[in-house]
Amino acid sequence: MDFLSDTVTLSRMQFALTAIFHIIFPILTTGMGIYLVVIEGLWLKTRNPDYYLHARFWAKFYVLNFGVGVATGIPLEFQFGTNWAPFSDAVGNFFGSVLGFEASWAFMLEAAFLGIMLFGWERVNPAIHYIATILVAIGANLSVVFILTANSWMVTPAGGDLVDGKFMVTDYFQALLNPSASTSVAHMFFATFETSLFVIGGISAWYILNDRHAAFFAKTLKLVLAITLIVAPLQIYVGHISAELVYRYQPAKLAAMEAQWESSPAGKPADWTLLALPNKKTEKNDWEIRVPGALGYILEFKKNLSEPVLGLKEWPPENRPQALGLIYYCFRIMIGIGFFLAGMTLITALQWLRGKLSDENIAKQRWLMRAWMFSAPLGYVAVETGWIVRCAGRQPWTLYNKIRTVDSASHLPATNVLTSLICFAIVYALLFMSYLYFGSRIIRKGPNFELPIPGVEANQPAINTTPGQFVPDERPIEAQQ
Repeated sequence: MDFLSDTVTLSRMQFALTAIFHIIFPILTTGMGIYLVVIEGLWLKTRNPDYYLHARFWAKFYVLNFGVGVATGIPLEFQFGTNWAPFSDAVGNFFGSVLGFEASWAFMLEAAFLGIMLFGWERVNPAIHYIATILVAIGANLSVVFILTANSWMVTPAGGDLVDGKFMVTDYFQALLNPSASTSVAHMFFATFETSLFVIGGISAWYILNDRHAAFFAKTLKLVLAITLIVAPLQIYVGHISAELVYRYQPAKLAAMEAQWESSPAGKPADWTLLALPNKKTEKNDWEIRVPGALGYILEFKKNLSEPVLGLKEWPPENRPQALGLIYYCFRIMIGIGFFLAGMTLITALQWLRGKLSDENIAKQRWLMRAWMFSAPLGYVAVETGWIVRCAGRQPWTLYNKIRTVDSASHLPATNVLTSLICFAIVYALLFMSYLYFGSRIIRKGPNFELPIPGVEANQPAINTTPGQFVPDERPIEAQQ
């Protein structure tokens, strides 16, 4: 229990708690924002009332996640001033400005147009409303750009150097466009989008499985599937590029991710451990399942790598990532989920081609609907484990190879940090229970099919009498208007 008196460890635990909890909610807003743009665009194009009702229904989940995300995100950024003041003082001229862009550009853009998106359906022109939805989605995803840019800079610092303990920026755009920035942004973008798609698909599968508006939610599931057929393979490809960047810029992290203790020289086949149990004390794996020569194919699609694969023994123990088991297995969990979700997409697409997802047959695919429900939270697990690998793998550095974590923490009494950590844990537990309560209430209540459709008079005969079955309005244009 020595960690209870270690301010640095407690500050790291507090930041990990707040970051792991907070990220749950922006994941859905960034991904679902794009989905809402798609679904509202389909409504404007086809005037199918189902798409309008879908947009109104899924927007409820957006605002729920937005609200909790704001509440949990503000304390996260304040910790840079309270718990990590030396780090903020050293890198604030760049790192602080990027986080400031996220708040003033991305968050304010999203917040400014959110009210129009939620409450402007019958108050503004449909085109104006659609522009508001697009701007909300842009704002949410701009947050990904700025936050991942700042975090990538911590991994591959560029654009300046440390001078008397402060990072002096000589090329601001070089710092923004640091070597891992674009790939990291793309990786997180696809991660949030894919996770959101599987959440939407999983909830839709629950309705279908319970025979509640099956045809209505089958439309959502098929749309999600069509998008995921593109997103899932792209995410795997971008993830592969990310691994190549780790190989090039963070060799110690790669060694931890692959439990490699011994170096493999250039031109020699590098082995890959499918599973292993790394042991820091003995500096070897207690057991392992090794695939000879496979790491070369994984990293560069060829057997012999052009550069050596360095083992953990190349660095002194104090310069190695410490949480080896955590890094190693979180990395494999993330990869396993990525391939599982891609496989789910492929299997469902085959069922669609076989006619099993028609309105008459989809409710009979009970095993497939259960699989989609099971898949709904897996994207969250993949994102969380990915961030653990990213941040724990950067240790013992806050700014990679420049500022150590132990030198980045504020000099606070350990009891103060422990007290705030406990308070955060209690408040976040209450927030999470409230989130689950309101989220489940939205699901139980379901869509409101009594909502008036913009552009359709209240006393006009219903064109779409059964949810999920769209009957085109064949009246003259004058009558429709």
